[in-house]
Amino acid sequence: MQAMLLAAGLGTRLRPYTNIRPKPLFPVLNVPLLHILLDNLVKSGCERVVVNCHHLAEQIQAAVAERPEVIIQHEPVILGTGGSLRKALPLFSDDSVLVMNGDIYHDIDVGQLFDQHHAADPSVQVTMAIHDYPRFNSVLVQRERVCGFSQTGLQNNTDLLAFTGIHVINRAVIEQIPENTFFHIIDLYQQLAEQKRVAAVRVDNNFWHDIGSPKDYLDLHRHLLADQPGSSWCIHDTASIGEDVSLQDWGTVGANVKIGAGVQLRRCVVWENVEIVPGERLTDMICYAGN
Repeated sequence: MQAMLLAAGLGTRLRPYTNIRPKPLFPVLNVPLLHILLDNLVKSGCERVVVNCHHLAEQIQAAVAERPEVIIQHEPVILGTGGSLRKALPLFSDDSVLVMNGDIYHDIDVGQLFDQHHAADPSVQVTMAIHDYPRFNSVLVQRERVCGFSQTGLQNNTDLLAFTGIHVINRAVIEQIPENTFFHIIDLYQQLAEQKRVAAVRVDNNFWHDIGSPKDYLDLHRHLLADQPGSSWCIHDTASIGEDVSLQDWGTVGANVKIGAGVQLRRCVVWENVEIVPGERLTDMICYAGN
């Protein structure tokens, strides 16, 4: 299996945090999301992963420098999902490619999705992982086929669902994308959907969460920590916590963090190397070195 992990976005809704770190490197339970996604791909049998980068590209490059399965594709100009795939085409074999957004946390079995794509009717050119997620529902699905990407086309026996950002695409489809230009892959998928060549695989029973905004990022940690048995705080072994510190509700404390005496933290994600002065009171915060 081969894959492309999209990590070039600007992350504008996550500023100021993305001014210092690209979104795929945001830690989730003290582990960069990029590594979580790559580990899942490898466990699913993926032997080659192209990771594109643009914003703060040197950080992405450094993060994967010791991962033999990764090929970096630096994009000086943003190309969009389609343009990035077209640029990466020479790096892939003739097999289909699994594509995944770099700003989602999920437990979807991508190996199974890849196998389902190969087992589908030969007319299927793209297989999209789809679920019911009302906030993002905009994909029209009828009889396990995507038939459009607009709520205005909703008809009887048609479901309105959400795209997870995980899809499998045949090489022949990538070859249709114009070279060296920005291209939005959904524009091509719309054409293929009209020809009933896009399969929809439901993954409603899987966990999925994006980190598109600070609220989303914190909410992901709430989901992962709030209902856990035992401690609802994920604390790195190298963190130093002073006397009479109160850690309330849920949160994380990263590597080499120093928390002063009497600090109160509630629903906070504290990145590595942060120092919190004694007596500080913080709630619903993303804390990074320098803020």
